[in-house]
This record gives sequence, C-alpha cells and structure tokens, in this order.
Amino acid sequence: MVAPAADDAALLKRLARGEAFAFRSVVDRYLSHLLGVARRMLRDDAEAEDVAQEALMRLWRNAGSLELGPGGLRPWLTRVTSNLCIDRIRASRNTSVVEEVPETAEPAGQFSQLAEKDLARRVDAALKDLPERQRLALTLFHYEGLSQIEVGQILGVSDEAVESLLGRARRALKADLKNEWQQLLPEQEK
Repeated sequence: MVAPAADDAALLKRLARGEAFAFRSVVDRYLSHLLGVARRMLRDDAEAEDVAQEALMRLWRNAGSLELGPGGLRPWLTRVTSNLCIDRIRASRNTSVVEEVPETAEPAGQFSQLAEKDLARRVDAALKDLPERQRLALTLFHYEGLSQIEVGQILGVSDEAVESLLGRARRALKADLKNEWQQLLPEQEK
C-alpha cells in the first residue's frame, strides 16, 4: 500500500529529529516491499534482508537532507535498494560458490519436480544474464507490479526508455529460453 506523500513527508521530518517511532512506522510500511525487490534481484533471502536493512539505515542517516517527490518515500527507498542489489551483483561476479550435493537415489515420482526445479533455475539464470537495468526494469514491472511510469521514476529514465528496456529484456529472454518456452506455459495453454 502506497502512503500519501504528505504522510511520508511528516514521517521524514520526525525521522530527521531522531524519533524511533517514526522509523518503526517506515519499517512497517516499506520493509516487505524492499525485501520483495531485493529477493527478486538477488535470489538470496539473507542477502535481501541485508540490503533492505542497509536501505532503511541510509534513510535514517540521511533523513535530514532528503527532499521527497510526489511518490513519497517508496521511490527513494526502492532506488536505494535496487542500487545496493546491483552493487552486490557486481561484487559477486568475481566470486563463485560451488555446492556439492551428495548423490542419493530419487524415487521415480520426483522426476517432474526435478524438471520444474531445473526449468526454474534455467529461467533464473536467463534473468541473471540480462543487463542490470533490463533485469531491474523487468523485475519491478512484472514481479513487483509497478507501472512503467513508477519504474521510470525509480530508474531515473523516461517512460519510453522503460518500454525500450522491457522490450529488449523480453526479446533476450525469449531468445535465451527458445527451447524451453513450451514448458513455461500453463497446462491448459499447451
């Protein structure tokens, strides 16, 4: 739920005075949204929680110098969260984690679950292969349900630029997943 900008402005003034209750109100209002953005971008709950916490701490530290736009705190917090995610993604490119899974026999009934998990990993990998701004635009638009205008405000670009980012992202995903597209359709559409 998006709070009115006037309400956010009043909270921001109280935050600037160091009122803990105002901070608690901001956390209650925006934490789930920030976690959703970070989880979709990072695909790691612990990392997402760290990023959301850091975004909120930046708000606490900078409350006295912020000027809110018509969208209130949400666009600023979303932008900070997405930038922190991008920073973590860039940093993790230099690190590779390998998990060794012990070999165990799987019952035959689990084949479809394994295929679905494999497909989900494939889609996640295709999303991660997208350029950061395309992935962020796609995540905010399709997964977070934001409008193109809201995505543009968060990314600091025009509505037309968002449309272009989304179009390029969709084409790249379509090309990357060309062999898997039928598996992505719901059963009734096949």
